[in-house]
Amino acid sequence: MSRVIFNNTDHRFSDALKKSVNDYFRTNKLKKTGNQDLHIKAFLFIPLAILLYLYLLIGNYSALLGVLLSILFGFNLSVIAMNVMHDACHGSYSEKVWVNNFLGLTMNALGSNAFLWKIKHNKIHHTYTNIDGVDDDISAWPILRQSPTQEWKPAHRFQHLYMFPLYGISTLVWMLADDFSRYFKKKVSSTVINKISLTEHFLFWISKALYVLFYMIIPALILGWQPWLAGFLIVHITMGIVLTTVFQLAHLVCNTHFESSGQELNEIGSGWARHELMTTSNFATDNKIVSWFLGGLNFQIEHHLFPGISHVHYPAISQIVKMECEKHELPYNNYPTVHRAVVSHFRFMKELGQAPGSGAG
Repeated sequence: MSRVIFNNTDHRFSDALKKSVNDYFRTNKLKKTGNQDLHIKAFLFIPLAILLYLYLLIGNYSALLGVLLSILFGFNLSVIAMNVMHDACHGSYSEKVWVNNFLGLTMNALGSNAFLWKIKHNKIHHTYTNIDGVDDDISAWPILRQSPTQEWKPAHRFQHLYMFPLYGISTLVWMLADDFSRYFKKKVSSTVINKISLTEHFLFWISKALYVLFYMIIPALILGWQPWLAGFLIVHITMGIVLTTVFQLAHLVCNTHFESSGQELNEIGSGWARHELMTTSNFATDNKIVSWFLGGLNFQIEHHLFPGISHVHYPAISQIVKMECEKHELPYNNYPTVHRAVVSHFRFMKELGQAPGSGAG
């Protein structure tokens, strides 16, 4: 694996930002973890997922209603992932470690694996954001060119047309292929997994087995394999499009920066905090409905700078981050609406899909 280091000699911005944010929590006597606003989401969406699952199994409904309920089920699972699982796996849902570990297992209930996801997301993506060759989030799909430093192939000319269908199968790929590849190779992208505990081995296999039982075998036996397969695919297509698109809008848009790790030792010219500002973008931060359902993932800058703080605090601390960015003359990337962010992502991927030197875009 290439070694990447950041030039953190100038830490005036990061020091000032940390102090301002810490002062905010101390002055307002707030905990950095989740509060009742987050707990309400867990107590609402987890039982709703169980009810939708049971009704899809034993309810009396038309084919059209079945399709709509499957879409709703997939969206509801996505909301759990973005709100409950995401905070829990970052250790920001609760001050209690066991609560975070337990609710982090909602990732396993969705078909993937919390242990492997923490390595991929917390350790790699959050440290080496948009660094080609290290950040697995921009190299997981060889058929997509997601960085200017990646090799161009003729098929990339059409990637802006086929990327969303690919996003639709992303959760299936994670569940059925990526997890097993990483588990057996003991490697996430170029990062080696030094040790997997006996508990994690057990959780990996038991959760995969339970997923097959509850999401495949039981529904197929009760509904028949054709209705089950249709519903199963609809659920995953919904999850894949929602989850992948949300994460793409944070980093693969026109106003973000990219680096490459082509050498044995790579030094990033800016400090880590500045790098996160340059490689990350917010969107629709004034839309309270979007922010509520997405678990604050539209406040991606705040999340990357403070991953250990629960998303329920991001709207407040975003004002502090913007103020410090202005003071230090640093960028604060933001698209005012979801639509503007989606258009930017589409344009970015279309431009990357053009042959280098073609002058297109």
